Amino acid sequence: MKKRILYIGNDLRVNSFTATYISFFSKALRKEGYEVKTASTKSNKALRLAEMIGMILRYKETTDIVLIDTYGATNFYYAYLVGKACQALKMEYIPILHGGNLPERLEGSKKLSTSLFANSKVNIAPSRFLYDSFQTYGFKNTKIIPNSINTVNYPFKERQEFRPKLLWVRRFQKRYNPMMAIQVLQILKAKYPQASLCMVGPEKDGSMNSCKSIAKKFDLDVRFTGKLKKKHWSRLANNYDFFINTTSIDNTPISVIEAMSLGLATVSTDVGGMPDLIENEHDGILVPEADEQAMAKVIVDLIENPEKAHEICLNARNKVDSFDWTLVKEQWNKVLS
Repeated sequence: MKKRILYIGNDLRVNSFTATYISFFSKALRKEGYEVKTASTKSNKALRLAEMIGMILRYKETTDIVLIDTYGATNFYYAYLVGKACQALKMEYIPILHGGNLPERLEGSKKLSTSLFANSKVNIAPSRFLYDSFQTYGFKNTKIIPNSINTVNYPFKERQEFRPKLLWVRRFQKRYNPMMAIQVLQILKAKYPQASLCMVGPEKDGSMNSCKSIAKKFDLDVRFTGKLKKKHWSRLANNYDFFINTTSIDNTPISVIEAMSLGLATVSTDVGGMPDLIENEHDGILVPEADEQAMAKVIVDLIENPEKAHEICLNARNKVDSFDWTLVKEQWNKVLS
């Protein structure tokens, strides 16, 4: 009999853009025959925490295991409190690790981290980067299961020509360094006046307004779409040839995996778990953090060497096939058995 699961995270299925994994993963588990309840859909932080804890209390007798999306920022405290509730009620729980800043959390909140992660059934890391960090801090109950997508929803477009048309998908937040994308475009415009950039994602901390201001000042061709559903930005990707990931902190983001599946030439900063996801010069290109000159130079090189860009995109699609849910689900079935 399949386990009855309570999945705790930011269940923003009603929203149109989210970097969280819960919306896809909960649906995938239901299709596998698991009974899955999710929380929370609340945008207010206090109400969100109340609903999370309330769900645990309400369904403690009809839940076999609790999955907890765990990040390194404020969400960490939600995960910690949910874990403590599970411990008090003697419920098994599994933290699903996200976020390139979790290693800093392990160092900065050692007691809370030990309480949460040492008492879990297992900690699931999507990358070698997080796995190694958790091993270093003594959490031997950690296992790697990669982030997954349904590749059929992200059809590969084979490109023979690569134009200076860039796509960026993330929240407008300083940690994701959206301004670097603007700076890359500004450099490219000197060589390619027709260069353009599309930035998909919601405002978080004022970064979008800063980007808009610079784009206007230098007359850059930048489209700001705001929030888009994944199916909409994946269709939009047909109009672009490069996916740029400019973050200062990262793990193995789903958006990059999706871009690789779609056939976009992917160029990323080499932070966090990105070297685990992208093999430099094979299925993508990695550049130093905050180095817009290096990123622009790489894009120029790929535009002028389309055979190289084409091969990188083919290799990327081959790699992404290993992230398909039809393969990854077997690893989850073993963990949940």
